[in-house]
Amino acid sequence: MLKYPQISPDIVQFNLFGLDLHIRWYGFFYVLSFIIGYIFYRRMLKIRGLHLSKEHYEGLIFAIMLGVVLGGRLGYILFYNLPYYLRYPLEIFSVWEGGMSFHGGALGVIIAGWVYLRKHKLSFYPLADAAMPLVAIGLGLGRLGNFINGELWGNVTTVPWGMVFPGAGDLPRHPTQLYEFFLEGVVLFIVTYLILRRCKKDGMGFWSFIGLYGVFRFLIEFVREPDDLDVYRKYGYFLGFMTIGQILSLLMIIAAAIGIWSLYRQKPESNE
Repeated sequence: MLKYPQISPDIVQFNLFGLDLHIRWYGFFYVLSFIIGYIFYRRMLKIRGLHLSKEHYEGLIFAIMLGVVLGGRLGYILFYNLPYYLRYPLEIFSVWEGGMSFHGGALGVIIAGWVYLRKHKLSFYPLADAAMPLVAIGLGLGRLGNFINGELWGNVTTVPWGMVFPGAGDLPRHPTQLYEFFLEGVVLFIVTYLILRRCKKDGMGFWSFIGLYGVFRFLIEFVREPDDLDVYRKYGYFLGFMTIGQILSLLMIIAAAIGIWSLYRQKPESNE
């Protein structure tokens, strides 16, 4: 068994006009992800010989940020914890406490990015492919934030690397946040970056990310404790074993398979 590092979720705490404010690692990693995306997205575009004007570059980054935050938060509320937020609606705005859904965030980004690009008559796939390595970095940082927060832990286990998480009882559990950090952050970054550099078919990086994330998340859900365990204990799992996360991931796998199939049936999309 490995010892869970006792890292405070708060980087700093301070009082402002009688209010106790916290700057948390989870929120810090989100901001850091946006900064990395803003700085390095242009370099990703250059790999494919793409260029965006300053106006379009900043507009697209803003649309993506908006999609991540709104989609991620709404997705978590609707998919995983709706009864709680109906009881405590003001908690909806406590984003720094955690509680973001990747599935919701991904949908929010896709919708926001597609709407912006369509409005300005820019091609979706080439620009989406260039963003995927950076999305993987942001996702990996988010999982580190989950780990420091001591949340989204796994099931009880006897594996040598199991950890006892604060608030999760006295038995060691799978550190699923670290599994996801490695697979969804490190592996997805490597794969999508290599595709960006070596595969010239527009859309392959985007759909590969969607499909591989779905596969990784579907598998990890088998050893990850569901977000709302009481619901599953009361009503049971879908089909006897599937969580909401696995259903959403399965939809991503199916969408990616259809997307990749469609790429090889259409003519190459021209850039504008």
